[in-house]
Amino acid sequence: MATTVPNSATRTLISPVRLNQPRGRLIYRIVLTLILIVTTVVFVGPLYWMATGGFKSSQELVRTPPTLFPEHPATHAFTEAWSRLGMGQLLLNTVVYAGGALLLQLLFGVAAAYSLSKLRPVLGNVILGMMLASMMIPAAALVIPQYLTVLDLPLIHVNLQDTPWVIWLPTVANAFNIFLLKRFFDSIPNELLDAAAIDGAGPVRVLWSVVLPLSRPILGVVSIFGVVAVWKDFLWPLITVPSHETLNVGVNTAATSMPENSLIAGLFLASIPTIALFLVFQRNIMAGLTAGGLKG
Repeated sequence: MATTVPNSATRTLISPVRLNQPRGRLIYRIVLTLILIVTTVVFVGPLYWMATGGFKSSQELVRTPPTLFPEHPATHAFTEAWSRLGMGQLLLNTVVYAGGALLLQLLFGVAAAYSLSKLRPVLGNVILGMMLASMMIPAAALVIPQYLTVLDLPLIHVNLQDTPWVIWLPTVANAFNIFLLKRFFDSIPNELLDAAAIDGAGPVRVLWSVVLPLSRPILGVVSIFGVVAVWKDFLWPLITVPSHETLNVGVNTAATSMPENSLIAGLFLASIPTIALFLVFQRNIMAGLTAGGLKG
């Protein structure tokens, strides 16, 4: 008598037969729950500790074992951090740096990706390969060459130190963002561009009227990456804009002159904008990273 062999084309960690059994289903749910709990604690735990640390006193903050909830919640650490650090001015500086860097990244990044994807310049693949190869260079190795460059900008011999341009210009040539944009532009059918060209649209009009409206998901991803990169940067703003500090630099340089709870409160206030940005646009991030083509 012939024996029917179940289809095993799709392999999983737990076989469907065992998963359909009550005991197997129970074990699967228990393991999955434990994994989710551990992962949540690992990622959310530090944020929770930072958020509640500002409501504790300095003595309670360093107590062993630590307290899970503040015994006597108070907000004076947040007000002290805001006033002593001048976080209003630090926030304004950071917004200016991040906003300018975002605009320049989108302007030059979109132009470069569109050229490499649709205009097909001579040696375009070589240029793209060199750009991707630059990602293998550690960022720390570029600090000194970049610093010497901004002290005496080639050709025009201008010192950019302590100006917003010293933050904006190094962020323009972002190979990773250009690569993401190019891959998305590659997925846009050339028939759409050809139809626009037949109607009399030039390359710039095609980019503005056809490509960019279809690229909103990936533009959102690149925008978030650009803003977060400037927001969290520490070393470069520390050495290039000493008179106009960012939030990250201002809070961290005051670590030795403030109580622990006020410092934690300042760190939490500095983190709120990026956390809120991620929570609001997390669907856009996933949609932009997973979008790879258009279905006809």
